[in-house]
Amino acid sequence: MASRCWRWWGLSAWPRTRLPPAGSTPSFRHHFSTQEKTPQICVVGSGPAGFYTAQHLLKHPQAHVDIYEKQPVPFGLVRFGVAPDHPEVKNVINTFTQTAHSGRCAFWGNVEVGRDVTVPELREAYHAVVLSYGAEDHRALEIPGEELPGVFSARAFVGWYNGLPENQELEPDLSCDTAVILGQGNVALDVARILLTPPEHLERTDITKAALGVLRQSRVKTVWLVGRRGPLQVAFTIKELREMIQLPGARPILDPADFLGLQDKIKEVPRPRKRLTELLFRTATEKPGPEEAVRQASASRAWGLRFFRSPQQVLPSPDGRRAAGVRLAVTRLEGVDEATRAVPTGDIEDLPCGLVLSSIGYKSRPVDPSVPFDSKLGVIPNVEGRVMDVPGLYCSGWVKRGPTGVIATTMTDSFLTGQMLLQDLKAGLLPSGPRPGYAAIQALLSSRGVQPVSFSDWEKLDAEEVARGQGTGKPREKLVDPQEMLRLLGH
Repeated sequence: MASRCWRWWGLSAWPRTRLPPAGSTPSFRHHFSTQEKTPQICVVGSGPAGFYTAQHLLKHPQAHVDIYEKQPVPFGLVRFGVAPDHPEVKNVINTFTQTAHSGRCAFWGNVEVGRDVTVPELREAYHAVVLSYGAEDHRALEIPGEELPGVFSARAFVGWYNGLPENQELEPDLSCDTAVILGQGNVALDVARILLTPPEHLERTDITKAALGVLRQSRVKTVWLVGRRGPLQVAFTIKELREMIQLPGARPILDPADFLGLQDKIKEVPRPRKRLTELLFRTATEKPGPEEAVRQASASRAWGLRFFRSPQQVLPSPDGRRAAGVRLAVTRLEGVDEATRAVPTGDIEDLPCGLVLSSIGYKSRPVDPSVPFDSKLGVIPNVEGRVMDVPGLYCSGWVKRGPTGVIATTMTDSFLTGQMLLQDLKAGLLPSGPRPGYAAIQALLSSRGVQPVSFSDWEKLDAEEVARGQGTGKPREKLVDPQEMLRLLGH
């Protein structure tokens, strides 16, 4: 393996280890002579995967880590994915800010890898490169009518209300009374909850001003969440379900028939799934208590789960100009446990609606032609974070394992990639000579007219957002226009 690495890096067979000076403790340090002892590493992406990877890499006493981000602002899906009414989930930003404040870490926003600078250019400037840029795309439904106005990906809808610059032109029309969400994961529940939450409950969150304005005018009264399989296979978690059940002004619609024969099966499933299914079962089959009955009777909005339904087509309005419903194939389950598949029974059902949101998963994109990419799985082929056949290149987070799990899952996964990289560094598998790091990249960006945004620049934007929010009692009013951000910074 090592000889292949040396050949690839264009290096002669340099010694695998250099003996530490007498009396010193062997550590990472002895692989770099005094002039060369700073491993220069860069991370592409500043979401949880990027920051957690950087945090682990900084355990090396000399490593310098540069984090590149295509947005002018950091934190990825913590800023643009986490729902505005879940501020506690955003607390990880404090940890990431601590990492960014390290003297050996730098953040460079407004730099799009693959466009402003290539991966080969980064690999020439750094001892190692970690790709942690997440899943920027959504999985398509691949059904007729998907392109009709009124059909959006849940990912774009979330980006719209969370201030992701590329989704600010979305302008969803919420003048219909029924919305259908295709998918039954946490993102689907987030979207349903935001659509049905009384707008005054969102006023003190960091939802964008524009989105709040549209939601105030919304006429959506019913939201259906459609899944191909049954109650035992839903992908959301109990916390999100509980929030939906207790949502002010909204009542759940669950068909008790969907839960027939489920009680025996519930006993055999793992505890988290068991608790979740029991809560669904109780909500569907038990008569609510007096207080809850009054609350539900006065609710002006409703949400429901439609199980055993697979989307076949988005139905157009009579004039063909927009979505007016979804044609669903009725399904039944075949197979057991993890191998349970939904197969069509031959029955069809039409569900009228004026808004369709597809929430069947996120998907990573290839970043650069030089990086191997498995387009079927939507990941960079890797072994424990080491990109296959490309020494010195690593990956972490969703682009490494696919878009699953919560922030804690990504943390564990990113630490593992960081560990592998530091092991390779210690074993002498990375280039031995000094590397210029950001100095070389800065020169390239400057020659291309790209102006990076530093972490202290971000802190100026952060202060501006907080100041703008204060007048209306919001934690911040997000800046949504990259040009305005750059103007505020005098770029």
